[in-house]
Amino acid sequence: MESVIVGVLALIGTLAGAYFSNRRSAAVIAYRLETLEKKVQAHNNLVERTYHLEEQSAIHEEKLKAADHRIDGLMEQVMRKGE
Repeated sequence: MESVIVGVLALIGTLAGAYFSNRRSAAVIAYRLETLEKKVQAHNNLVERTYHLEEQSAIHEEKLKAADHRIDGLMEQVMRKGE
């Protein structure tokens, strides 16, 4: 009878230990996953901002080319009038 009681107590101790160990492990995994999600979101925001900056840079380059073309045209007109 004593061996049965000892066996049951050992079983309860083992189950309790496994439960709390798994619970702690799950909490650590959840924390690490949350931290990783925050880092991924920050990275995605950076990529998105970079994409928008590249778009704006392309627009400014086109505007600069157009302005250069207009300046060249005006310079040609000034040169023709000066002759």
